[in-house]
Amino acid sequence: MTPPGKTVKRRRRPRQQSPAKPIDLWRPVPQLPAAEPITPVPDPTALLRSLGRPPLLGHSETAEHYFAALIERAAALATALAASAGLLAQTEDETGDERDPASPDGSL
Repeated sequence: MTPPGKTVKRRRRPRQQSPAKPIDLWRPVPQLPAAEPITPVPDPTALLRSLGRPPLLGHSETAEHYFAALIERAAALATALAASAGLLAQTEDETGDERDPASPDGSL
């Protein structure tokens, strides 16, 4: 008999689970589509700045600086990875269209 005020915990029996169906890990998968060229953005922190300062009292400037540094580093690594795979989109300068940046109309 249990003392007054205490409840008795009853053990539940574990439910019988149906065995999981085996999955064929080496099954053929569909071919992935060709990757599209990747164009690096000029300012990778634009989205972060559009959200405003982080809501960290007294530390929002520092946090914003570190978040921006992290995003810039991630963008640089993504660009390097895309370049190593040959997936960077070619700019006008790389396509042979040589223009003089000092000229107002961009001509040679």
